[in-house]
Amino acid sequence: MSDETAGDSADWVTEHRYRAVLQVLDGVPKSQVARECGASRQSVHSWVIRYEAFGLPGLADRSRRPLTSPNELSPTVVAMVCELRRTYPRWGAQRIAHELVLRGVDAPPSRSSVYRILVRHGLITAQQQNHKRKYRRWQRDAPMQLWQIDIMGGVFLADGRECKLVTGIDDHARFVVMATVVAQPGARAVCAAFTAAMAAYGVPSEVLTDNGKQFTGRFTKPYPAEVLFERICRENGITTRLTKPRSPTTTGKIERFHKTLRRELLDSAGPFVSIEAAQQAIDAWVHGYNHSRP
Repeated sequence: MSDETAGDSADWVTEHRYRAVLQVLDGVPKSQVARECGASRQSVHSWVIRYEAFGLPGLADRSRRPLTSPNELSPTVVAMVCELRRTYPRWGAQRIAHELVLRGVDAPPSRSSVYRILVRHGLITAQQQNHKRKYRRWQRDAPMQLWQIDIMGGVFLADGRECKLVTGIDDHARFVVMATVVAQPGARAVCAAFTAAMAAYGVPSEVLTDNGKQFTGRFTKPYPAEVLFERICRENGITTRLTKPRSPTTTGKIERFHKTLRRELLDSAGPFVSIEAAQQAIDAWVHGYNHSRP
């Protein structure tokens, strides 16, 4: 139905009811008016009341839409969503929705509801969502079967130095087993972080690393040689695996962790006054990542 046709129909309904009301006001019994216009006596009675209260506009069809939606969020929850975003500008809709659950909010909103609130209040820009997975998911079946281990930069100190971070994450549980700040990512520093993680959480069945010289001597010239990391793995019965270049199915989890760490902490927290201060801040953030994330 076109807008013009719908408008004509609405005008006819209003006029039809208006004529019925005029008859009642002229003294014609409501029951008689109801029979003549094909309506119930109760309907005619309600038309008269609406006309007396609102005039001619009161005779138009009224929306059946409820004044409030049963799923409408309270102003308090909306305010909490906005305040969390302003306080933690790097938190997305999923993280905020999870935080509301942790805070015991009654009937907490879904991620999509939080996203709409943020867009409506101009706190994020609406983006087209693409949820299509472009590759097959690659994951171990249980915790401690595989650790992904890597080295990242971006930990800056006040004296101008850039430290590195030796990181490790459980492939199945997404639990961060190490995030150790080192001045130089040499073999001994990397292995010290690795052995400390095993002392804290246990020995994994496998480890996955890149082809860096700290992790493998497979490509040493002129002959391959076992490096310290490989020896520690061999002595603990750990199978070592190397990533394939440009393979998101094998390196995606640790790379995603690095991206989140940079976005939520390192991009805004540094420079740190010392390695110890950097480690303390990263430890606190990792604790929240492991225990408070969705």
